[in-house]
Amino acid sequence: MPEIRSTTILAVSHRGATVFAGDGQVTVQNAIMKHGAKKIRPLRDGAVLAGFAGSAADSITLFERFEAKLNEHGGQLARAAVELAKEWRTDRYLRRLEAMMIVGDSTALYLVSGGGEVLQPDDGILAIGSGGNFALAAARGLIRGAGDSVDARAVASTAMSIAAELCPFTNDNIYIEEVRGE
Repeated sequence: MPEIRSTTILAVSHRGATVFAGDGQVTVQNAIMKHGAKKIRPLRDGAVLAGFAGSAADSITLFERFEAKLNEHGGQLARAAVELAKEWRTDRYLRRLEAMMIVGDSTALYLVSGGGEVLQPDDGILAIGSGGNFALAAARGLIRGAGDSVDARAVASTAMSIAAELCPFTNDNIYIEEVRGE
């Protein structure tokens, strides 16, 4: 998988809630161009969330394709993720897109990439982008340390703040979206 820089997207599924957090920084080479970009999008009336790392134009294309797959498959998240990955890997135009996505609902999270990967985490935590490993490590540490005494929103917010302290391509202008189970 290619290393996507210039953003951090974190997804945490914990204690009945799925939370996506993303920073607002847009970086072009070594210059910060924007501080307040929203890289997470609610889909299907807020029942599904999608976050991206990579080129904005490429990511908009992927959001549209993923939403179409969700609609085509009646909102079945896993099926839509697999079908998008297959199309992404085989379509001549899509193969050139430089992005990664995390998609999720109240029950599952998936990382989807152009190499055909559809990965579901063992621990309910996924992260992508240049600060992804920082956010991932912080989220895992917070959950392991606090367990059920901390909720997904608090984990995501704190982990993203830690990532922003460490990654020069991640800022502390954090956007959070949440989906709760029924």
